[in-house]
Amino acid sequence: MGLVVQKYGGSSVADAERIKRVAQRIVATKKAGNDVVVIVSAMGDTTDDLIGLATQVSPLPPGRELDMLLTSGERISMALLAMAIGNLGIEALSFTGSQAGVITDSVHGKARIIDVTPGRIRQAIEAGKIAIVAGFQGVSQDSKDITTLGRGGSDTTAVALAAAMEAEVCEIYTDVDGVYTADPRIVSSARRISRITYEEMLEMAACGAKVLHLRSVEYARRYGVPVHVRSSFTDREGTWVTFEPERDDMEQPIISGVAHDRSEAKITVVGVPDKPGEAAAIFRTVADDEINIDMIVQNVSQAATGRTDISFTLPKTDGQQAMAALNAARDQVGFEALQYDDKIGKVSLIGAGMRSHPGVSARFFSALADAGVNVQIISTSEIRISVVCGEDDVPAAVSAVHSAFELDAEDEFAQVYGGTGR
Repeated sequence: MGLVVQKYGGSSVADAERIKRVAQRIVATKKAGNDVVVIVSAMGDTTDDLIGLATQVSPLPPGRELDMLLTSGERISMALLAMAIGNLGIEALSFTGSQAGVITDSVHGKARIIDVTPGRIRQAIEAGKIAIVAGFQGVSQDSKDITTLGRGGSDTTAVALAAAMEAEVCEIYTDVDGVYTADPRIVSSARRISRITYEEMLEMAACGAKVLHLRSVEYARRYGVPVHVRSSFTDREGTWVTFEPERDDMEQPIISGVAHDRSEAKITVVGVPDKPGEAAAIFRTVADDEINIDMIVQNVSQAATGRTDISFTLPKTDGQQAMAALNAARDQVGFEALQYDDKIGKVSLIGAGMRSHPGVSARFFSALADAGVNVQIISTSEIRISVVCGEDDVPAAVSAVHSAFELDAEDEFAQVYGGTGR
């Protein structure tokens, strides 16, 4: 037996009864002979509720103060969980992200982990106690301010601590039984994947699969941390995320799953001068505001005007900030206008097997056509095809593509035990 790091999502600790049930699972892991470090999210939809409260007080809350507010959610759940574990006869100590040694850069709202120095966590473990750590948060190396890691950041906290402490496994407990071939909230016949590679999971997470935070998968791959995604509501085996794909008598499946994302917006820069350096100026303006861009498409230049249009997608939460930055640089870049659309969705097909199988693209786009889905932007990688469509078309697109690649389970239906998918 060795060190086990466990992370529990918001739906797993949404109320007092669920917190007590999670405490029993943690104590059982400890009594089985393991050292246990637990990372916990805020209860239920607490983070969403706090964001809503902040926007009622201020239309544009300062990043520093918003981080101070949002990190209170995890501090509530970590203290309550430590109390529940104590009632079961084992001492637990709760730690904030800064107390746990999670050191980050100074970017509020989406800080990146620079280092993890878990000295106090090691001391607690060596004393035979269970360490409970608030996820999603750290402390800036430079300013010493509290920072947050972005939505889903508790997964990254868990994997980072598992890597720093050389844990045997990082268990991510959520409200479904593992990683599925599609979101069970949209496709009830989605099939659970027993094993998936870091590479495929990276694409799934980047394309909107909320079961794991993208940066947590990047961290796990970099340090070789085995990740086990499973439900906190059952004892079923979940999904293992490792270097090795699922092995059986057949070759690896062509497709791992279908992911979707409705949290993005699209900006079109209209009438960009078609000459070297113009696209660089546009994307440098966005990058200077610490905004990540996802998909990009440039239209064919109009010979008569010597101008073209450039469209790109980005997180919806960064949309207005990007529009303001681009408008400020309009004279410098020389474009004619900006268009903004936040009623879009991204649908992606992921699978390492598509590298060596022709006809995947044809089947993918045929399924979308048969479902009456109009495609606005297309992006591909070696193991992924992504399209942007209207937000309302996402459920039909996901279901059509999932069925077209015969991913539906034959003998069971996926069950969502909690959470809203927000």
